[in-house]
Amino acid sequence: MTAIEPLLRPSLLRRLLMAAAILPLAGCNTILLNAPGDVAAQQGDLIVVSTVLMLLIIVPVIALTLYFAWRYRASNTKATYKPDWDHSTQLELLIWAAPLLIIIALGAITWMSTHTLDPYRPLDRIAKNRPVPADVKPLVVEVVALDWKWLFLYPEQNIATVNELAAPVDRPIQFKITASTVMNSFYIPALAGQIYAMPGMETQLHAVMNKPGDYEGFSANYSGAGFSHMRFRFHGLDQAGFDAWVAKNRASGATLERAGYLELEKPSEKEPVRRYASVAPGLYKAILNRCVDSSKMCMDEMMAIDAGGGLGLNTDALAPRRKGDLRGGPVVTSAMCLTEPSAGSPLGVATLAP
Repeated sequence: MTAIEPLLRPSLLRRLLMAAAILPLAGCNTILLNAPGDVAAQQGDLIVVSTVLMLLIIVPVIALTLYFAWRYRASNTKATYKPDWDHSTQLELLIWAAPLLIIIALGAITWMSTHTLDPYRPLDRIAKNRPVPADVKPLVVEVVALDWKWLFLYPEQNIATVNELAAPVDRPIQFKITASTVMNSFYIPALAGQIYAMPGMETQLHAVMNKPGDYEGFSANYSGAGFSHMRFRFHGLDQAGFDAWVAKNRASGATLERAGYLELEKPSEKEPVRRYASVAPGLYKAILNRCVDSSKMCMDEMMAIDAGGGLGLNTDALAPRRKGDLRGGPVVTSAMCLTEPSAGSPLGVATLAP
């Protein structure tokens, strides 16, 4: 017996093949299917149910394909040979009915889960058989995707952080999400599914964390050179731990003003955690409307002008601006240049009409 002959035994070969198949799975993180957040857990269950339903068709089809190939091979002279066979009503009913039933089931599950797990829909439960208490309000977190870092604003606590996020367990969280430049994607696998962040727009996500822990969050959409380092930590804390975390941020003493935000907005990579004890009033709204720079008009003001007829002819929506604001300039009604003569003006001389 040579040294290699023991390795050729069928039982040993099966074990080696099984080990080779399982080895790549050793590095898999199954948090997606065992998420500690209720919304992510429901999404994981949806993946499992959908996969099982599809396997009800896929597995028999693959098995029968292999069986038919073996059963009706050329060397098997005992197999029934029917070269003129072309139809079976029973087989047709089975072939079409089974996938149709699976599609109906998948469609029903998709329709229900789409509404139940709508990221814009406020939560009606914090866990299975645990509805949201009537006296509990969601924790609001305003999220801004920057190049290449994450800014989190807590309006209730009036604090802000960079690349670090925390929330109490069993308390609903309402994320308001936007971006400073390019489209990005906000994703915490342990908490809920990913949702896009877009400049000049606000998306929302409602979620809840049910187990204390330290979880990973990251950008799930390529956004440039520093994309791979656009990661942050999410801390699920009890209420006492969350209060201590808020106090830690307030102890930093720093204030996030508009000028500071404009510096923070500049592209940078591998940013460390930053903490801000307070935030300038209206900063998130200015970020959303792309007017942190006080020399620029806010998008909502532009839309108000357009809604009033455009060209600055109707500025009632901007009445507060007439008195001046942070930009310091009043709104002035624009004028149009006409080529038709007016009373007292020579023919062909352009005049201004308000």
